[in-house]
Amino acid sequence: MIVRPPARRMVAVFLALAAAAAGLTGAPATAAPGGATAVLRAAPGDIDEGGTAKLREQLNAASKGFVAAKAALAASTKRQKELDAHLKKVEVELAARTQTVGQVADRAYRTGRLGPVAALLDGGSGDDLLGRAAALSAVAANEDSKLRALLDTRDQERRAKVAVAKEIAEQKKQLAVMAKRKEQAENALAAAGGGQQVSGVGGGSASAAPARRNADGSWPPESCNVDDPTTSGCLTPRTLHALNQAKAAGFTRFVACFRNDGGPGEHPLGRACDFAAQPGGFGGVATGGDRTYGNNLAAYFVNNADRLGVLYVIWFRQIWLPSSGWRAYNNGNGDPSSDHTNHVHLSMN
Repeated sequence: MIVRPPARRMVAVFLALAAAAAGLTGAPATAAPGGATAVLRAAPGDIDEGGTAKLREQLNAASKGFVAAKAALAASTKRQKELDAHLKKVEVELAARTQTVGQVADRAYRTGRLGPVAALLDGGSGDDLLGRAAALSAVAANEDSKLRALLDTRDQERRAKVAVAKEIAEQKKQLAVMAKRKEQAENALAAAGGGQQVSGVGGGSASAAPARRNADGSWPPESCNVDDPTTSGCLTPRTLHALNQAKAAGFTRFVACFRNDGGPGEHPLGRACDFAAQPGGFGGVATGGDRTYGNNLAAYFVNNADRLGVLYVIWFRQIWLPSSGWRAYNNGNGDPSSDHTNHVHLSMN
């Protein structure tokens, strides 16, 4: 069983010990930009990450719904392509079989209905008569099979067209869901005083190893059942995969994921991590190389969102949503943690 001590208590003890140590040694506290005191290696959510419970619930629901609809759309589009290819093949077969049956019908018309009977009665011995009868029977069976094949191919064409139409209707449905979820997310941000379109961060490309999906392309539900290497808590396997992929890509600075503070969001569910921009932990506003590190890390998660199962990314008063791209996130309190100017927040599906 994974032991999950209350994060706030741990941080309080840590700060008390740090303060005592500073008093004994006379060493000053680390100064953050703007005169604030940096709290290194304290999970930012233990201070205040900004945003209301209602906002986070709306963003989570909107992003999850959008991602699910996007996966359903992709699966339907793939099925339609397969059906279109099958339909083209059936149409080629139908044309060939229609021509064959047409030739059979033409011969029957030219020889007349009594043609086979006349052939049977056209002299010869009894053995010849039986031989010709058997041959005509084989010809009739062959022509009958061609006609049946034509009818079967026509039925295949009809069913394929119905299936294609069904997939097109499914795609329209999922596009409508995606539009609705996009509107939900943007309305939630606007109600909180943000949501304006911003440039965000860019650069880089998709390079992460894909996380496991269901056969239909959707994300399987996961529970918080693997050890979190950054705390004494737990993570979902998909979140751990994203964390490990980021480390493998060179983003190895301090990270804190699980947080059992009873608050809203993905941290208590093992589906979120906070990546410090500074090497030592969560300090003041990131500048210079630390800002670049945060920019690159945020871009990495955005570029690999489909591969990893990213729900949203928050960095430097901006939020990236799968439905809307980068938007203003003005829900902080003016400090580096709630403004997300000292860490990149990652929420996972």
